[in-house]
Amino acid sequence: MIGDGRTDKDRQLDDVRVDYRDTALTTDQGIRVDDTDNSLRPGERGPTLMEDFHFREKITHFDHERIPERVVHARGAAAHGYFEPYDDSLAAFTRAEFLTSPRTRTPVFVRFSTVAGSRGSADTVRDVRGFAVKFYTQQGNFDLVGNNMPVFFIQDGIKFPDFVHAVKPEPHNEIPQASSAHDTLWDFVQLQPETTHMMMWLMSDRALPRSYRMMQGFGVHTFRLVDAEGRGTFVKFHWKPKLGIHSLVWDETQKIAGKDPDFNRRDLWEAIETGNFPEWELGVQLVAEEDEHAFDFDLLDATKIIPEELVPVRPVGRLVLDRNPDNFFAETEQVAFHIGNVVPGIDFTNDPLLQGRLFSYLDTQLIRLGGPNFTQIPINRPLADVRNHHRDGYHQMTIPRGQASYHPNTTGGGCPAVGGPGAYTHFQERVDGHKIRKRSGSFADHYSQATLFWNSMSAWEKEHIVAAFRFELGKVVQTHIREGVVRNLNNVDHDLAALVAAGIGVAAPPAPAVPNHGRTSPALSQAHAPVQSAATRKVAVLVADGADAGQVEAVRAAITTMGAICDVLAPRGGAVRGEGGEAVPVTHALDTMASVLYDAVLVPGGQESARTLSVNGQAVHYVAEAFTHGKAVGALGAGSLLLEAARIGPGPHPGVVVGTTGDIDDFVEAFGTAVAAHRHPERAVDSVPA
Repeated sequence: MIGDGRTDKDRQLDDVRVDYRDTALTTDQGIRVDDTDNSLRPGERGPTLMEDFHFREKITHFDHERIPERVVHARGAAAHGYFEPYDDSLAAFTRAEFLTSPRTRTPVFVRFSTVAGSRGSADTVRDVRGFAVKFYTQQGNFDLVGNNMPVFFIQDGIKFPDFVHAVKPEPHNEIPQASSAHDTLWDFVQLQPETTHMMMWLMSDRALPRSYRMMQGFGVHTFRLVDAEGRGTFVKFHWKPKLGIHSLVWDETQKIAGKDPDFNRRDLWEAIETGNFPEWELGVQLVAEEDEHAFDFDLLDATKIIPEELVPVRPVGRLVLDRNPDNFFAETEQVAFHIGNVVPGIDFTNDPLLQGRLFSYLDTQLIRLGGPNFTQIPINRPLADVRNHHRDGYHQMTIPRGQASYHPNTTGGGCPAVGGPGAYTHFQERVDGHKIRKRSGSFADHYSQATLFWNSMSAWEKEHIVAAFRFELGKVVQTHIREGVVRNLNNVDHDLAALVAAGIGVAAPPAPAVPNHGRTSPALSQAHAPVQSAATRKVAVLVADGADAGQVEAVRAAITTMGAICDVLAPRGGAVRGEGGEAVPVTHALDTMASVLYDAVLVPGGQESARTLSVNGQAVHYVAEAFTHGKAVGALGAGSLLLEAARIGPGPHPGVVVGTTGDIDDFVEAFGTAVAAHRHPERAVDSVPA
């Protein structure tokens, strides 16, 4: 980090940033253009001439604007920021300097994404979310390419094409977009029991994050840290959001997809623009090499976690995102992550899924970004010096000088030279065996951790998982596929299988021979140790003509002081008339927004305003829908008329706060507490559905 608050990466990008204000239009050759609205032609009605070089250049660029989108993780959003370690405690395990130098801020570029959908799909679909971090370290670029779930669908990279083909739109009709609720995905699932653990995560609320700023990230695989003496330690990487882990509910996500398909992308952008910089804590789980086989699962199995009760997560640093990209295509779309980008002190393991990714990521970039020089694209360029004998190819951006383009050489003085201080050295591991296509028997248990996940859920989380399975399998046409999935779920938990079966019209299987083991891991539940904060929550304040302007201003000021965002909504935009005739500014008209775009709804007093809103179908829907989705709902004085119109009874209801005109301070405090809880699922969930 430099004295002016800008990173070394910012300074590097200055060389390619272009500001077109107060400039003249030119061609790519720098020739000024006199007209860009009319092509060159003989006479006003004549044909376009081939000699119109500006027209041909302009159209050529347009025709070639699009590059192939990513096969997976096509839809994404990204931001710049920095990482800094808390201390040098990891120096005992790794020589990766960015993890061990507490006074060093390493520039990062982080991209979040959905997996299955195309670039044009919605943000809030049920899906895994990518969480990819590019560290521009002084030792070279390190890419931690992970997800918001700690496990994956398959154990071996050779199955990745099968999984992606199965979850993508079906080939005969290209339906459905960005959805796993169809026959081919669930057919693959019922035939591949190794997917079971991941499907439990996918059917949970983890697949519906409220915000990229409120979801965890995981490196998924077991990697190695390597110290200066070459000793290795197994490591799993965790990102924990400062704002806590919060999700949407399924009904909400479907409506948001129509109201604002850019919901998560917009949320990230606006948070950074307003100075509410997202922050995560990096944690690691460390396992000594000699303890590799100390667990009842295999550390190299990407469908397994290390429960935190067995190996606690050790906090080691923080990640802050503080700047939005200048150009979406140049940065977010062209950034190329590769799991094989590692720095000295970090190495791989023999996880067969990780090994497959080591080939696939590089291979993908070669075709998507047009050849081997994609590393020279500004967003991909490392801060560390690049010196090698790579030459030529599409889009070569450097001009190498001298005769030597080979090693060893004398014509270049033997340079660039190999080895020396700071050179990367691989962990020395003895590997031998017969060439076979076979997995270790330690990969064979596909259900124990899925059961652990289920057992660890709260009642409302279990209800949402059951509902998700019922929805997804309800879209599956072929009965035998539904039956196969239920048979797999029976190996997770018999009650789970019976509940799902009851909702999709298939018979519940008999109890399995191996009953539920009963173990739990509280850290797996979003209900465990939740972060209570109203920071950056969005509150809709509903008003109409005759609103109590004093109350509106009081609650707006108090909500803003909490760190939340307050929007005043009314039947029309502009302003409404307060009780005393004063103007009450309106942020948005009701019909341009929706309750699903807010975290809470509040109705201030004013008899005329309350009566108007209580007969306004949109206003009634705002309150009723927010209540249904378990959000905080508040009403002051006459504002309770709107709650009555929404058929919200006198209660008490968790998260519903009603106050009088004389206790605004107490009301706002109670309402703020309700907002900080994020959601009140207990309002509608008493038990798992029968």
